[in-house]
Amino acid sequence: MLVLSRKISEKIIIDNDIIVTVVKIDRNQVRIGIEAPGHIPVYREELLPAVRQHDDIASEVMVNA
Repeated sequence: MLVLSRKISEKIIIDNDIIVTVVKIDRNQVRIGIEAPGHIPVYREELLPAVRQHDDIASEVMVNA
């Protein structure tokens, strides 16, 4: 894992296509903005199991159709 220190408005560029910007820092919370191409999904970690389950169900329906 790469760990970086950033200040407000500073950016991190990933693979020339994804830009992560520190928008706000407030006590125990950091707000970030993420710019990514439309074909790259961006999820919060806590939502990922539900998204995967939904994708699995959708795949199963497509196979059985």
